[in-house]
Amino acid sequence: MSNPLDTVVALHKRGVPVGITSICSAHPLVLRAAMAQAREDGNLVLIEATSNQVDQTGGYTGMRPADFRDLVRRAADRAGMPWERVVLGGDHLGPNRWRSLPAEEAMANADVLVAAYVEAGFTKIHLDCSYPCADDRTPLTGDVMAARAARLLAVAERTAAAIGRTGELRYVIGTEVPVPGGAAETIDELTPTTAEAARGTLAQHRAAFAERGLDRVWPQVMALVVQPGVEFDHLRVVDYERDRTKDLQRVLDTEPAMVFEAHSTDYQTVPRLSALVEDHWAVLKVGPGLTFALREALFALAAIETELVPEPDRSHLPEVVERRMLAEPGQWARYYTGDAAQQRLARRFSYSDRMRYYWPDPEIEAAERRLLTNLADREIPQPLLSQYLPDQYQRVREGGLDSDPVELVLDRIRDVLRGYRDASTPTEGRRAA
Repeated sequence: MSNPLDTVVALHKRGVPVGITSICSAHPLVLRAAMAQAREDGNLVLIEATSNQVDQTGGYTGMRPADFRDLVRRAADRAGMPWERVVLGGDHLGPNRWRSLPAEEAMANADVLVAAYVEAGFTKIHLDCSYPCADDRTPLTGDVMAARAARLLAVAERTAAAIGRTGELRYVIGTEVPVPGGAAETIDELTPTTAEAARGTLAQHRAAFAERGLDRVWPQVMALVVQPGVEFDHLRVVDYERDRTKDLQRVLDTEPAMVFEAHSTDYQTVPRLSALVEDHWAVLKVGPGLTFALREALFALAAIETELVPEPDRSHLPEVVERRMLAEPGQWARYYTGDAAQQRLARRFSYSDRMRYYWPDPEIEAAERRLLTNLADREIPQPLLSQYLPDQYQRVREGGLDSDPVELVLDRIRDVLRGYRDASTPTEGRRAA
């Protein structure tokens, strides 16, 4: 069976600098924006859930894989996006969630995790066994990581066969995998994966697959995760420098069905993203960068609300978010260091956007709804829109965008997605960095 992603990979392997954006978010407004953008562009949309976000017990979102699938489907239906143009991916599927357990126990949980994703209809499966478990010798060797990935591959293939989807899954492998959601520490220097290390990863995984009698599955491995030298921490973005990856770029020349996948591409400029695609990172993952834009838009609307709405009726969204983050510090306290002022700045504005974990909080959801309702009931004066959302103001002036608050938020998120669209779509005369 084929997979819609095959077309992207095939075009890229024929020399067309085409790629696809991997959208890693469960926020309903991000999903709505993604569907609207893909529908307008006539493209596929690839939506991914991570193993800490969505798992067989609910993850931090409270969703199992089937729940996430249904959430995405509702967003597609609402946007009029054909379901056959939607691809679901599972990111960092492996023992990461259970690293505090002995390896065998952690891997048993990972077996269940992978099966749940495949049963729910996810067809892009990232096998990530790069994290050591409680009783592992460290650092983990590449052979151990590859053997564990092969074990999960076998689970995925058995599950696919049982539901009549043999040959439909596409896999992502790799042992130099960036931390999900951006670096937790300040980045001083970032070294790209060496070509030698990438070739070693390919050889180790190929051998591990063969040992389990799964040689036939190798053509279904569509991407290799390596570090191209891109990352972000709380206050800084490390930009892609293509001269540092010249040898690495050639590693997949002999793999007819495989491209690179780049993680943590959030906040890269469009020319840098274009360079990544041209250099064979045909899958560009973005997550915090989208909820960062969501927060920018919602906080801008909260500032507009302050000017228009009497104090007792305001949502006080930024203050509610701050209060709830202080009351439940588990998702940020280990990451945001420094004094009280530095921590406050990071909570509100950090590139790593730990705030994204708090949007499902009932009090925050209620404040968000109140904000949007307050402004939907009022006409937003154009000078205020110019002050706080200047790009959206320009589109409203030109008649291409409604000043409805939800539409303004969606359009701000789509600003990020348009950049990825432009980087992933060949354009005459486009110059990369």
